[in-house]
Amino acid sequence: MRLRGASLSFGSRTLWEDLDLDVMPGEFLAVLGPNGSGKTSLLKVLLGLQALDAGTAAIDGRPVARGSRALGYIPQQKSFPPDTPLRARDLVGLGVDGHRWGLRLRTRDYTRRVEALLEDVGAQSYADTPVGLLSGGEQQRLRAAQALATDPAVLLCDEPLLSLDLHHQQAVSGLIDRQCHEKNSAVVFVTHEINPVIDYVDRVLYLADGRFRVGTPAEVMTSEVLSDLYGSPVEVLESNGRIIVVGLPDAPTHHHEGV
Repeated sequence: MRLRGASLSFGSRTLWEDLDLDVMPGEFLAVLGPNGSGKTSLLKVLLGLQALDAGTAAIDGRPVARGSRALGYIPQQKSFPPDTPLRARDLVGLGVDGHRWGLRLRTRDYTRRVEALLEDVGAQSYADTPVGLLSGGEQQRLRAAQALATDPAVLLCDEPLLSLDLHHQQAVSGLIDRQCHEKNSAVVFVTHEINPVIDYVDRVLYLADGRFRVGTPAEVMTSEVLSDLYGSPVEVLESNGRIIVVGLPDAPTHHHEGV
């Protein structure tokens, strides 16, 4: 994934500008920042859903485009209505052949691929259960399987752990990490909390107040860097491998709002 001179605004407010960034195969990039800093907007640009104000964006060596099979996308966890007439295996199957029009023939290759994906995410036991009857964590595993169906060159993740308990956070994080470091996908992982994935992250892109910093967690998640980005004192502590950030301005906005 490559950005060159990338700039984006929201109304009269600059989210980020002159952003040069490469995410290489097998690299796990965490995107952090307060609400409204442009984290989700970055994913929309890469999905071909939002145009840059300036600069270029490319996926797998080609300009970004809607519906690219080089991309996988795991959205935030949102529950299906209880009466949704779709089985778990059907949801996963949409990742295999959902890009095709017309009557779908369930070939042997299709069946094998769906079964393998269900096994990868540990969903065989509820493969024939309607998705609306599954827990949030079970549904999110299926979304991960759907996103991984094409072995994407780039996997985009929009706060995929939000509202999940610790067990399901670990399970989904592990799946994404295996896709990254075993199958060589580049991962762009938007999150408001780095600790659940800190062991997997190679670099951090931190967005705040129209500015950004890129580097390893040790380089970016420091008191000096965050204080500079926010323009006010921020203290970063480390305890038992966890990062604790104290004194963030306007802390209640450090949650997701879709910008």
